[in-house]
Amino acid sequence: MNDRAWALVDAAAARARELRIDVHTLPGGARVVDAGVNVAGGLRAGRLLAELCMGGLGHVDFVPLTVGDEPLQGVQVWTDHPAEACMASQYAGWAIDPDGFFAMGSGPLRAKARVEKELFGKLGYAEDTTRGVLVLEGRTLPGDDVVAWVAGKCGLAPAAITCAVAPTASIAGGVQIAARIIETGLHKMDALKFDVTRVQSAIGTAPIPPVAKSDIRAIGRTNDCILYGGRARYVVRAPDETLADLAERLPSSVSKDYGTPFHDIFKRYDNAFYKIDPMLFSPAEVWLTSAITGRTFHAGSLNPGVLGASLYGN
Repeated sequence: MNDRAWALVDAAAARARELRIDVHTLPGGARVVDAGVNVAGGLRAGRLLAELCMGGLGHVDFVPLTVGDEPLQGVQVWTDHPAEACMASQYAGWAIDPDGFFAMGSGPLRAKARVEKELFGKLGYAEDTTRGVLVLEGRTLPGDDVVAWVAGKCGLAPAAITCAVAPTASIAGGVQIAARIIETGLHKMDALKFDVTRVQSAIGTAPIPPVAKSDIRAIGRTNDCILYGGRARYVVRAPDETLADLAERLPSSVSKDYGTPFHDIFKRYDNAFYKIDPMLFSPAEVWLTSAITGRTFHAGSLNPGVLGASLYGN
């Protein structure tokens, strides 16, 4: 996946002006892709970030959606390698926290660093690569000190690392987070102690949020596009009784925190993610199809009211 992502960055760098991104090299040799910090970025930059997050094994398209009576623009994401693309790469599970810097790291470099030992132990996946790509959500571009810290964690030279960055409240940031629609379902499956390596294929859609006035507001809108406007379908090698039970527990609506815009939930818990019910973070609506029997199990539904309040409220 790191080689695939590296090739994607190479191709994007040759079209940087078209994508409204900036690609530069730090004194220490690392490459940095700015997709919205000091540049405008855009929809195609957001698709690039999403594809980097999924290690080149995920496919992202722009599609029209309808939630209730509201026509929206959205993303459709699919992969035939869901455990690797979503959990070993796209999931933002690596805290990049050297002194004076913090961001959550996504992308295939996680499969080289493997600092999330429990998760990668369950996935049984690792990459022995000579170069790697990391995606960061934030407003601060990493410098040589941050890249040196990352390089030390994954056993690579700084010049062998590419970091791509966009704020949450940006066009590109909104696209790449909406494109996590199938990853959130897989992460919820893992939280429910289901073996995600049994998921064979996945496809999903989620609205693209309007750009918010602040990153805090953007966190709310981007989450709500998945929690109240996201749909995901999974083909799983599991028996009917297992999938019937899993489907009922998978949608966001099973959470005690479900039912209000995420920004309000976030404020209720003093902006502390860890206090929010982890069962909330999943698609609004899911379908699970058994690769053994061919039966499909459906649960959850979209929530146009809460989504509209989030996207168009103050």
